[in-house]
Amino acid sequence: MNNEQLTVSFSLRTKLKSKILVIYTGGTIGMMMNKETNALEPFPFDDIYMHLPMLNLVNAEITVKEMLPLIDSSDTNPQFWVRLATLIFDNYKDYDGFVVLHGTDTMAYTASALCFLLENLSKPVILTGSQLPLGVIRTDGRENILNSIEIAAAKQEEKPRVPEVCIYFENSLFRGNRVYKDNAEHFNAFHSANYPKLAEVGVRVKYNDAFIRQTTDKQLILHTKLDENIAILKLYPGITQKAMRAVFNTENLRAVVLETFGSGNAPSNPEFISILEEAVNKGIVIVNVTQCKGGGTVEIGRYGASVLLKKIGVISGHDITTEAAVAKLMYLLGEGLTNEELKYYMGISLRGEITV
Repeated sequence: MNNEQLTVSFSLRTKLKSKILVIYTGGTIGMMMNKETNALEPFPFDDIYMHLPMLNLVNAEITVKEMLPLIDSSDTNPQFWVRLATLIFDNYKDYDGFVVLHGTDTMAYTASALCFLLENLSKPVILTGSQLPLGVIRTDGRENILNSIEIAAAKQEEKPRVPEVCIYFENSLFRGNRVYKDNAEHFNAFHSANYPKLAEVGVRVKYNDAFIRQTTDKQLILHTKLDENIAILKLYPGITQKAMRAVFNTENLRAVVLETFGSGNAPSNPEFISILEEAVNKGIVIVNVTQCKGGGTVEIGRYGASVLLKKIGVISGHDITTEAAVAKLMYLLGEGLTNEELKYYMGISLRGEITV
């Protein structure tokens, strides 16, 4: 047994349909109160069956692995994503589905990263968490875990119902690279403005099969190289040249996610455009992503305010989320692509992350 992982296995029913690996990484769902600091901190998750005795009703065999050290999701980074993807890859042949218990703050980033790191995925990888710790009487964690495991174990004609990376939260299943967290107070913390839910849970689980990726017979490929030399630049009225140059002069910078207004609009003053053009000429790839969270897509050239962006070589991110754009750029840069190749692949859908 890996000394970094604690494994607890238990049979839930005599007749087993699916083997599910639950990976606990940390986050609110497994938090307890530190009496000295009066702060929530992660605790070992080796007694899931004690907290959730109703798991005995699930027709599956469940194994729990703790990915140590447990972390708050604010400490998530590309190295963590690679470790998690590698853990799933190493156990891929032994399980029918995977449930990852993860903090909510950066869950959308992790889900997006896993989509790209696990190429040709044909089994469910469902991330979930909670707004309230599992030990709290009103916690949303119990339902989130139970439903995630049930969906991960679900099959139709002996094939997984949802063979892709997903996020499950508050009765809804989303494509992992399409969501964003937009609420820190309510249980429905995640939304997917530009892509339908993959499933909704009520009395029954209703799957939206038309929008779920199909299984593939291709062999799973693990990617482990991510290039972190990117930045996010969010535009705002009054942004200074000094602030912009500080970003674009970052050492070893390869790409920038430019969060623009509306359908991809930005200031048209010559100084602003000049800074972007200089960056493009230096070989920095700039991807135009809208700040709008409630839907919409970047359409460079639709309005005069974005015509100049297209002219100088800024590329459209279409309807990709910032989280997915970050993960996709790190992945593509890690593959050692040329700038022209990078621009091409940013403009097509690799894992269902954009609508084109």
